[in-house]
Order: sequence, then structure tokens, then C-alpha cells
Amino acid sequence: MEILPDHADLAKVDVSGVRRAINIGLLDNERLQPGDWILIHVGFALSKIDEEEARAALDFLEGIGQAYDDELAALRASSIDRG
Repeated sequence: MEILPDHADLAKVDVSGVRRAINIGLLDNERLQPGDWILIHVGFALSKIDEEEARAALDFLEGIGQAYDDELAALRASSIDRG
């Protein structure tokens, strides 16, 4: 959604409706901008991906059902956030 102006290594993202700040420092060689699709794991951006790859990943996660729903619920309930 946005790169945080006071923290160049952080970006505010939307993960299935949950907004969160993540670390983008591992992608410092990428030209990131709002609207890009990013593969995220435990709060770190691992790679920039295209929309087709992002859709495939989301379809897989949604297909596992309750486990994915539980992860989203835990993400919504957590208070780890900056920005």
C-alpha cells in the first residue's frame, strides 16, 4: 500500500484485508511501489512476484480452509505493527 516515509525499510501492506507493516529490507534492489505483489513470510518481504503467481498462492492458501482462516484471525488479533 505504501512505503513508510520515516522508515525506508518498512512498508504498509494489505494481507487479505489485514493491514500490517513489514520489513522490505531484503528487497532493497527491487523498485517497489504501491500495488506490487510481494511474497511475505513472518513479517519480511522475500520477493516481488507477479499477479498470476500471487493469485495462485492465495488460491492455495484459501484452499486449505480452516488453517488459513485461523492464521488470518491470529494476524488480525496481533498487535505487532509500526506505521
